[in-house]
Amino acid sequence: MEEFHKVRRLPPYVFEQVNRLKASARSRGADIIDLGMGNPDLPTPKAIVDKLCEVVRDPRTHRYSSSRGIPGLRRAQAAYYQRRFGVKLNPDTQVVATLGSKEGFANMAQAITAPGDVILCPNPTYPIHAFGFIMSGGVIRSLQVEPDDGFIPALERGVRHSIPKPLALILNYPSNPTALVASLDFYKDVVAFAKKNDIIILSDLAYSEIYFDGNPPPSVLQVPGAIDVCVEFTSMSKTFSMPGWRMGFAVGNERLISALTRVKSYLDYGAFTPIQVAAAHALNGDGADIAEVREVYLKRRDVMVDAFSRAGWTIPAPAASMFAWAPIPEPFKHLGSLEFSKLLIEHADVAVAPGIGFGEHGDDHVRIALVENEHRIRQAARNIKRFLASSAKQPNNVVPLAAHR
Repeated sequence: MEEFHKVRRLPPYVFEQVNRLKASARSRGADIIDLGMGNPDLPTPKAIVDKLCEVVRDPRTHRYSSSRGIPGLRRAQAAYYQRRFGVKLNPDTQVVATLGSKEGFANMAQAITAPGDVILCPNPTYPIHAFGFIMSGGVIRSLQVEPDDGFIPALERGVRHSIPKPLALILNYPSNPTALVASLDFYKDVVAFAKKNDIIILSDLAYSEIYFDGNPPPSVLQVPGAIDVCVEFTSMSKTFSMPGWRMGFAVGNERLISALTRVKSYLDYGAFTPIQVAAAHALNGDGADIAEVREVYLKRRDVMVDAFSRAGWTIPAPAASMFAWAPIPEPFKHLGSLEFSKLLIEHADVAVAPGIGFGEHGDDHVRIALVENEHRIRQAARNIKRFLASSAKQPNNVVPLAAHR
């Protein structure tokens, strides 16, 4: 039977191949150290859980909630932006709660995209940035650039060679998967370009609170006038170790927020009210929980970079996010990221995310998530050291299982 139109536009899910191999290895009794999915392992802070338990006992909170977020939650998010970025938002018109930033991006794509609209999108990037628009009938023009002096020339080429003119530009810094960070000066240049060319900016700021060099990553909304063209998406999943709670936000341009809110009103009733109340409680806190999470990821990053280097795999230390973007070791680069990821599961009992899953320009890297404790990260390094030593001695014997089938 022929696949449906939207399903045909989606490629096979690369990560599922790794997940199947991982599950198969575990069924055979292998102890797989999973550094693949960015699924935080830290517990949600007790005060947030306690607030959830308190509110959930009130049966009045069990009714349908508000799709755009209860007023107290939207006020808490606006207050967070004022404290953290010095950005003033109207909680009634410029803030909407989302079921995580992923849902927010997908529904924004539905709200603003007409068939054939062109979207400028970094490559590699988090998959929903591209495929949310592809599923909505848009066309992606990839930008293989970093947030540096080459970005604006790439935007100029993208506009010059796109018909119709691009509708929107995706930004994601700190980046998933590359962990690159953008400066406020970079955002100033991009906002000026977007205004000149009448392009919407959609910024994914999910990792704004996980940084390691003492310099908090900025928001694009800090640029004067950015709110005229920009919406920014944030998430509580990583910041407060709340991934399963599915709580995020879109903030910024009133017209765009209104469009997203209207689409959402047809699709959901919002998160469970006790979750929204607990999320507001978290946002109104003193920041101590965020600092503890940041410190844990910093220690894991340092252990990972040191231990993997000693194992023979040099990985650049990320300045932010909960990921390292690791170049494939030279002897294996010709295999590509998917086959190398399979090798690590089969011969080192370590799972990573293949870079090809984030776009074709990511195929010479893998993404390593800091979602295991320091002991497990050191164990992963020891496993990888044995694998690299063995492959150096007998390179013909170290091939993915798929090659034998």
